[in-house]
Amino acid sequence: METTIPPHDIYALNHDSLQQILKQMNQPAFRAKQIHEWLYQRFATSFDDMTNLPKTLRDTLQQRLHFGVLETMIQQSSKDGTQKRLFRLHDGKLIESVLMVYEDGRRTACISTQAGCAMGCVFCATGQMGFHRHLTEAEIFEQAIWFARELAQRGERLSNVVLMGMGEPFHNYEASVGAMHRLMNDLGIGARHITVSTVGLVPQIRRFADEGLQVKLAISLHAANDTARDALLPVNKRWNIDELLSACREYINKTNRRVTFEWALIANQTDTPQQAHELGRRLHGMLCHVNVIPLNVTAGYEGGTSDSVATKQFVSILESYGVPATIRIRRGIDIDAGCGQLTTRFEAERVRELTEDD
Repeated sequence: METTIPPHDIYALNHDSLQQILKQMNQPAFRAKQIHEWLYQRFATSFDDMTNLPKTLRDTLQQRLHFGVLETMIQQSSKDGTQKRLFRLHDGKLIESVLMVYEDGRRTACISTQAGCAMGCVFCATGQMGFHRHLTEAEIFEQAIWFARELAQRGERLSNVVLMGMGEPFHNYEASVGAMHRLMNDLGIGARHITVSTVGLVPQIRRFADEGLQVKLAISLHAANDTARDALLPVNKRWNIDELLSACREYINKTNRRVTFEWALIANQTDTPQQAHELGRRLHGMLCHVNVIPLNVTAGYEGGTSDSVATKQFVSILESYGVPATIRIRRGIDIDAGCGQLTTRFEAERVRELTEDD
């Protein structure tokens, strides 16, 4: 008697899980490899596309499996080539994903790990909206599939992925790490082309050091002393800068991997020479790099963007301490590319429409 298999998202199945389902259907093991190639090399979106499978098998799979849970609500393209999508999940929650196109050939997807965020960083649009729920491993992974599929249709390839969208990846640790493995194993993206960003969850940083992955680690630092960081990132009240940098040094010692520190330049606040000198002293001698990012202004935060003079001076001071720094060009500013901005605008418009209807 054939085993009854409930309907399932096919992107939630790794190769072994898919093979087990096919085994229950009395199918040979090589069918899993065929389906895997259709999904992640040819990016099929229907079992009807899988022409080397028997028709009866395609019909059965069509009844039992579906292709993903993300629904595109808004798609925007920037003049600099950046693309942004607002996805709706099966329960109505919203997330955002961004594809950044670079002249050197890189095609980088910035994907979300949570709907909303519990970290409450004051200058972040996602932090301002609060936390809704964790994403599953498959929901994280599927965002990358959308961009990989679109790029493949025009003869290009998704080369990099950053878990730096909505949410705190290390607050959703197991699903985020699981998605990284799927990116490597299924989409063939090298570990060194994957970056995970955290605001500084110290126990998870230490745990990540033991994962044995070559994935890049980025830390959202944004301030060089506890008073300043407490005001910007509430997580600092749980794990202060000394604890955070200690965990980063432990990570470096265990992995021999460089840590990237993200630093939002807020005019007359985090872009001052005093902050640059203090940061330089803290990071001197550490295997690290600083990404200096002019603030992406949001409606819920009054801080302004640093000018080019302050930005260049900040980088110069860091370099005087032997701390390498790069000014990251803001991308997609004309399409609300900062994570959470599009969701916030969409929700506001939806509320206004409902109000007008009443």
